Amino acid sequence: MIQAIGLTSDARKELPPAVDDVSFEARAGRVTALLGASGAGKTTVLRLMLELQRGRGITYFRGRPLHRIAHPSREVGVLLGDLPGHPSRTVRGHLRMLCAAAGVPARRADEVLEVVGLVSLREERLGTLSRGMDRRLGLACALLADPHTLVLDDPAGGLSARESRWLYGMLHAHATQGGTVLLTTADPKEAARTADRVVTLQRGRLIADQEAADFARTRLRPRVAVRTPHAPRFAALLTKEARAAHRSVEVVRESGNRLSVYGSTCADVGEIAFRHGILVHQLADEVGDMGPGTEAGSHTAEPRAYEVPQTPDAALAATGGRGRKATPPSGPDSGLAGTENPAARTGETPQPSGREPATAADPAQEARAGGPQASAEVPQARAGGPRPADGSTGGSRTRAAGARSSSSSAVALPDLPPPISVRPAPSPLRPLRYELRRAVGVGTSFATGAAVLVVSALTAVLLARVGHTPQHRLMAAWPQQLPLPPAALGAGLLGAIAFGDEFRHPALAADRGTVPRRLGLLAAKLLVASATALVLAVLTVGCDTEVLYLVYGPELAEVPADWLSLSASWIGLVVGCSWAGVLAAGLFRSTTAGLAAVVAVPIVVVPLVQKVLEGPSVRTAAGFPLRLREVLLSQWPFGGERYLEAAARVVAQPVGGALTLSLTALLCAYVLTTVRGRVR
Repeated sequence: MIQAIGLTSDARKELPPAVDDVSFEARAGRVTALLGASGAGKTTVLRLMLELQRGRGITYFRGRPLHRIAHPSREVGVLLGDLPGHPSRTVRGHLRMLCAAAGVPARRADEVLEVVGLVSLREERLGTLSRGMDRRLGLACALLADPHTLVLDDPAGGLSARESRWLYGMLHAHATQGGTVLLTTADPKEAARTADRVVTLQRGRLIADQEAADFARTRLRPRVAVRTPHAPRFAALLTKEARAAHRSVEVVRESGNRLSVYGSTCADVGEIAFRHGILVHQLADEVGDMGPGTEAGSHTAEPRAYEVPQTPDAALAATGGRGRKATPPSGPDSGLAGTENPAARTGETPQPSGREPATAADPAQEARAGGPQASAEVPQARAGGPRPADGSTGGSRTRAAGARSSSSSAVALPDLPPPISVRPAPSPLRPLRYELRRAVGVGTSFATGAAVLVVSALTAVLLARVGHTPQHRLMAAWPQQLPLPPAALGAGLLGAIAFGDEFRHPALAADRGTVPRRLGLLAAKLLVASATALVLAVLTVGCDTEVLYLVYGPELAEVPADWLSLSASWIGLVVGCSWAGVLAAGLFRSTTAGLAAVVAVPIVVVPLVQKVLEGPSVRTAAGFPLRLREVLLSQWPFGGERYLEAAARVVAQPVGGALTLSLTALLCAYVLTTVRGRVR
């Protein structure tokens, strides 16, 4: 059950808030539609409910606000806008990556793929999916962690009629099994056909909160659609018969040979046509919209029939096996109806097309008018749910009215609901597994590594042909004219992509706010980047040495005498560049910024460090490794002082010192940003 109380967005400059004091309920076991034209504030309401946008108000999901839920993805499944994700990632790989983030087994990906009918497309790339398949995958992502509540923003936008029926069938199956479904739509007829309750927004304010039958009766116009080659004559006969019977019937000529008859039924129209011998090609009950800016009779109401999964066992698995089978809605209250409109069954006379009917029984209007329900009714008590811990009247549509009339109550309610703080996305529950699947899910890492090996081997061959290059630089393919070797640049690029992809294709936090700057996720990315850089460093030296041996003979492939310190320096350089890329990309939210930070170390930071260390007023640090060994390393067993001495030499080098300084600054800035975000 969802209880939204006093949702109000922050106003911008002189403009009024996009959403102003919106309160409603979405009950479990039902589909609730948030209806409104474009710009009415539907998406803003969802973002305020999910704490993705600053404002005021509070939303309870089964009695708890979202920031009090330990694992939000297991309580609320969300689909906002198009499904984000790297276009080169496969459907199955994308879901398996999200499984690691949600902390569910990887086999869950195959289960939801079977439910949404994407088993045959599991190896397809996200960039090749059609609109309908993208919506199916979005629903699979929302169902991945077996949530109780589904919050979907225009889920059927751009879908065909068949795909829309299938989607709404899935949502009704989820609601039938006890879940809560909240969706947005701009089509009143679609809301009346597919939802059990309709909440109507206009210019950011709630104007109606009705059952679907009441909504169709009071805000939609039933009509009889007629197509006949004798349209003018038949229109005149219908008008004449209505006047003779003293009935309020309106006949509207449509394009071609079509008529729209308001205030009558198919049986009456058919009898009149039969008595006068008029040929009729079409006779059907339809629903026309009475909303502003739309033309009555512009669309045809389709029967409320839904497609549900062909495999009930698979649908049962998608809902966590809670003991309920995925069956189509049935019964008098299930919302399944034929072409007959609810208003036509009541026998009421429709309102004129130019005016919107008054809904005196609308509880939202009664609350705003200060009716009897405005000060005493508590929806929590009606729903039988728990009262929120802070004592607020959860889900009440009358909170603002109660606050204004607080002079007659014992305890005055606050004038404004509590503020909404933007909730950062939580770290993946299994960050290392998530990062591994993210890194190997696309071919960027493999292509970058292959390009680095090829460029490095060619550079080593050219340097050997030119000559005058030391052997250790020759094996690393590092010319004197370049600030960094190809392997270090490639490692830095891979490190920058590790965080850059999160901002370009935010699959992790598409429905939960900004990309998280959490230390757990950072540690996983640094660990994976270190392993990747280490493999790249070893493969680069091995490939360069092998190519030099094949081209020029064994004299250029000999192992240097000081190979230990050189290896430590080489590995430290490559791993340090990858770390710099990860930290800079996470700090500045850009892959380009991460790679720029890597290149800036030898170009900008190294000259500054050399200038400081070689200045006339500063003592040099010459002999530092030897003195450090004499003071601290003389008592180390098993020759451990050699490794520490190699590390000290690496740090004492200008590039090593500059890289260490850059990494320290980036790490401190990252930690400071993380702590500041948590405090906010």
